[in-house]
Amino acid sequence: NYPNPFNPKTTISYNIPMQTAVSISIYNIRGQLINTLVSKTMEAGHYQVTWGGANSQGKTAIAGIFLYTIQAGQHRQTKKMVLLK
Repeated sequence: NYPNPFNPKTTISYNIPMQTAVSISIYNIRGQLINTLVSKTMEAGHYQVTWGGANSQGKTAIAGIFLYTIQAGQHRQTKKMVLLK
């Protein structure tokens, strides 16, 4: 994601090599689901999604460390990002 640390938003870029189900979810440091940004089948290509620090109810998250997980088919990757206030 870029920028990292971020305030007020960050962009997650990803490539999909072939059509597959894609899921991108944000978790707090305790492992609790904060928001799901993507959950659908996508064609091959390069994509970006922006997260503005809000949870699934639209409330702004507090500053801290968050994890985002990208799952595309059998591939799964988790990375860390930091929201500054």
